[in-house]
Amino acid sequence: MNGVDLTDMHSTVTLLSGLAILAGILGVVVPGLPALPLCWGGVLAWAVFGGGGLVRWLVLSVVTLIALGAAVAKYSWPGRNLRNAGVPNRSLLMGGLLGLVGFFVVPVVGLFLGFVLGIWLAERVRLADPRLAWPSTKHALRAAGLSMLIELAGCLMIAVIWLLGLVAA
Repeated sequence: MNGVDLTDMHSTVTLLSGLAILAGILGVVVPGLPALPLCWGGVLAWAVFGGGGLVRWLVLSVVTLIALGAAVAKYSWPGRNLRNAGVPNRSLLMGGLLGLVGFFVVPVVGLFLGFVLGIWLAERVRLADPRLAWPSTKHALRAAGLSMLIELAGCLMIAVIWLLGLVAA
């Protein structure tokens, strides 16, 4: 009788989970890849399809808390900094819209270029002086960088916890 060899199944699930986590880490800098969901999903697949066990469920629980915490911090911390710097949501919306256009017009760097240009243009119109628009643009760039660092830290913590769980399981 031909059965499924569980050792091969575990290896396959572990390999695919590791690839999902790696893709998530790369997703921090590659537009279009959902970094935290990919990392969390890789651990979820490893826990569910890898045979379960207390260690796997514990790893999934810790990773879930990390992913949720990083997702909340990724948006709230930079957003608070932007509000404190006086950058209005309208300028951020304009940056996001031009970033989206830039993503399709100029591959790879278009998202970043469009975001910067959109914020600068919105602030230029709002403040009526190009010299006054640049500080707001720099604040928005710092906020975007902080958001990426938070997401990267979350993804790396998920990877480390998963690797520790891999050794312990």
